[in-house]
Amino acid sequence: MSHSLNEIEAMSKRAARGAGLSWGLAEEAAKGTRWLSAFGFPGTEMLAELLTLNDRVPPIDVSPVSLGADVWHAPARRMSPLIAGASLSDCAVRLLERGTITMENVTLPLLAVPFMGGAALRLGVPVCAEWNGARLATDGRQLCVQGDPEALRAAQADQLVFSAPAEMTGKREPVMRAEVCEDSWTTLGSFAHRTFAPATEESRLLGAGAGLSDND
Repeated sequence: MSHSLNEIEAMSKRAARGAGLSWGLAEEAAKGTRWLSAFGFPGTEMLAELLTLNDRVPPIDVSPVSLGADVWHAPARRMSPLIAGASLSDCAVRLLERGTITMENVTLPLLAVPFMGGAALRLGVPVCAEWNGARLATDGRQLCVQGDPEALRAAQADQLVFSAPAEMTGKREPVMRAEVCEDSWTTLGSFAHRTFAPATEESRLLGAGAGLSDND
C-alpha cells in the first residue's frame, strides 16, 4: 500500500507517542521514519518493529550510560537507535572534535541514520555511519548509500560507528510516496490508538448527537 510522506510522518509521530516516547522524541522519530521512507527504506516497518520490541521498557535501560565514554553502551545491552541518534545529534561538536563516536549493540541501526542529517547541518560537513558492511553518509540534504541491502536492514549492529567529516559516495534519489507494509501500518495504528483518550460520561454528554437522551 502506498502512502504520502506526510501520512507516514503523522502516523509515526502518533505511534511513537503512544509507545511512550516523549513528544520531542516522537517528533524526531516521525521525521526520521519519513526521511528513510523518502529514500526507499522500510522506515515504517523498522519503527513498528522497534516500538514493539521496546514496548513498556524503561527508556533509561536502552539509553547510553555515558556520552563521554570512548564506546557508548546501554544497561539492557541493546541501545535504542532513536535515543542513540538524538544523543549523537546533541554531541555533534564532540563528534567533529574526536572524529568518531562508537556505539555498541544498537537495535535497527538504520533508524539512527536520520539524526546524522541535523548533525551534518550544524557542523557544515557530511557525517557517516558504518556497521556490518553498510555505509551511509549525509550532508543533511542528500543521502549516499553503500553496502548489501541485508546489512543496511540489520536487526542489530554490534558496533555502530559515526564519523565526521565523511565522503559522499553513492547518492540515492528521494521519492514523494512510499510503499508501506500493511502489517507495519496496522501495528503503528495500534500504538497510535493509545493516544486517544477513552470516552467518559461527561465527554459523551458534551459530544455531538443525542448523548444519553432518547429522541425517538
